[in-house]
Amino acid sequence: MLLLPFLALFFLPFCIAASVDADHAKLVQLAARNNGVIRLDEHSYNLLTNPKRTWSASVQFTALDKRRRCGPCKEFDPSWNAIAKAWSTVPAAERDSHFFGTVDFDQAMSIFQQLGLQSAPVVQVLPAADGSRRPASGRTNPIALDFSQGFDAGPLAEQLSHYTPIPIPYKAPIDYSRVASGLFVLLSFVAALRFISPILKSRWTWAVITVLTSLVMTSGFMFVRIRGMPFNGPNGAWVAGGYQTQYGQEIQVVSMIYGTLAAGFLMLTLVVPRQTSPSRQRMQVYLWTGVIFVMYSVLVSLFKEKNRGYPFRLLL
Repeated sequence: MLLLPFLALFFLPFCIAASVDADHAKLVQLAARNNGVIRLDEHSYNLLTNPKRTWSASVQFTALDKRRRCGPCKEFDPSWNAIAKAWSTVPAAERDSHFFGTVDFDQAMSIFQQLGLQSAPVVQVLPAADGSRRPASGRTNPIALDFSQGFDAGPLAEQLSHYTPIPIPYKAPIDYSRVASGLFVLLSFVAALRFISPILKSRWTWAVITVLTSLVMTSGFMFVRIRGMPFNGPNGAWVAGGYQTQYGQEIQVVSMIYGTLAAGFLMLTLVVPRQTSPSRQRMQVYLWTGVIFVMYSVLVSLFKEKNRGYPFRLLL
């Protein structure tokens, strides 16, 4: 009679090993049925989390029922399925040592209660508890992953690859809508090129671009950009006192003043002399001379505002 307990103790490890192998075989079958994702209930979750497991697993805890109104769950589920499907394509030796599972709240509410989960979606990685794949640190508790990089499959596959035997061979699918949009923009540009070609070939187009660029640069654009000056000052002030400071809005005002002055001189030197009517010519001389005086007055006032104590002024 005393021999029976010793025989039971002798065969116990073999029984445990047989049980683990049986659980593993069931998990392999379940994973093969649904593109690599095991739909977990209480029974299959216990199989997956066997304390003597020689495999690792990644588990998604979600709530996909419409009554739960879990928008993030529905947004994340396609990414999870895509990662699991990619994992199902790796060789069997690696594939069958890591499983992907999904626990839905309405299918396994007790699991949520057991783990104390209050929200979804949640992803946990279960390291192997025994065998060659057991972590060197000996940790077998679930590892929760974060969604700091969003619900895209790419970043999550990269995170999970730290716990799988080999990296997950996930490749983002081709975004055909983006390709179609790019082709549409390209074709539209080619079609429009026929109409804008004369504009691009005109010297006046490039003259205007050159003049505008020169006005912006000479007004202090690079000075403000390099020094990281704000667009406005305190209380909406747009004039910064002193030679070594300038706000972004000053660039616009100074560019407008310089441009108007340049236009006034160009009109007086190029356009006004070509007028055949004496009265029209006289009117334009008065007009553009007045514009130059007023804009110079504004420019001097701006200089006086920036450099307090400047004693001179023109009109203002």
